Amino acid sequence: MTTLVYFIGLLVMVVIAFVLQLLYGSVQIPFSFFIELFSGATTQNEVWKNIVLDSRLPGAIAALIAGAGLSVSGLQMQTMFRNPVAGPYVLGISAGASLGVAVLILASTYLGFHHAAMLSSWSVVLAAGVGAVLIFLLNFLISYRINNVIALLIVGLMLGGSISAFIEILQTFSSNESLKRYVLWTFGSFRYVNHEQVVYLTIITTIGLIFAFLLAKPLNLLLMGDAYATTSGLNVQSAKIGIVFSTSIMAGTITAFCGPIGFVGLAVPHIARMMFKSANHLLLIPACALLGAVVCGFCNVVSTLPGSDVALPINAITALLGAPVVIWIVLRQKQLS
Repeated sequence: MTTLVYFIGLLVMVVIAFVLQLLYGSVQIPFSFFIELFSGATTQNEVWKNIVLDSRLPGAIAALIAGAGLSVSGLQMQTMFRNPVAGPYVLGISAGASLGVAVLILASTYLGFHHAAMLSSWSVVLAAGVGAVLIFLLNFLISYRINNVIALLIVGLMLGGSISAFIEILQTFSSNESLKRYVLWTFGSFRYVNHEQVVYLTIITTIGLIFAFLLAKPLNLLLMGDAYATTSGLNVQSAKIGIVFSTSIMAGTITAFCGPIGFVGLAVPHIARMMFKSANHLLLIPACALLGAVVCGFCNVVSTLPGSDVALPINAITALLGAPVVIWIVLRQKQLS
């Protein structure tokens, strides 16, 4: 009964987070206008209509979808590596996406790209997507050849470190304008996702979420260790390849469209376990998806600083949430040991 109440509560919170994202922003729009707009009545204020439908609505959907995908990805990584501080980007997917964007923005002058080609949001999305896919393919090959999660974790960390070093070199030789644009992308944002992009984001992330739910039982077995999973009849290598695939397409897609969003995938799975007091992934996967949507939705509201023209980086808000959770995890592990 308690579980059902929690799920109903999370569903209500998702709706509230979605509505608040439409209501609040730099421009104050009265609630009566939303009733008029969504009731089908003819509205006289086209400016407000464009703000709500063309700017806030895609961003609100993107925040909910990204929160769900990152949280479930983090849950899968923590289970597969049996590491409480593993996150969706531990495989280097975010670093790969960052490399693609860095090459497009920071190295464009040296590679002969025309500056106008970078002005399209799609060019950044495609560059991030290509970088994420390349790292995913590399991780896929490694996970296929090496049936060792520790080796996979080390390779992911080394890839991330190497790519970060290369990006720092590019930053050293880039122009101030290019450097500023790249840094702004690394802050992460849901506000710049348009209608067409949010459709692709939703479809691909939903596929990853469905795939993750289908892996719920293998994840339960892996939680007990590889030896136990093998004796229970699970093909451990195939299960891990599936987990890598699911996590990579979600984390890579979300990073491509929204930028690197930190801490959500790391913190939310722990909050979900604490709430539901369960390690069953058939329960935790939908719980993480809903809780992650709520967290990113409310973080998006806070980052817009309602009533102000200033917008905070979404990563700053998620870090304020995630950092205390990570500290709590470390202290709790210390106490248990």
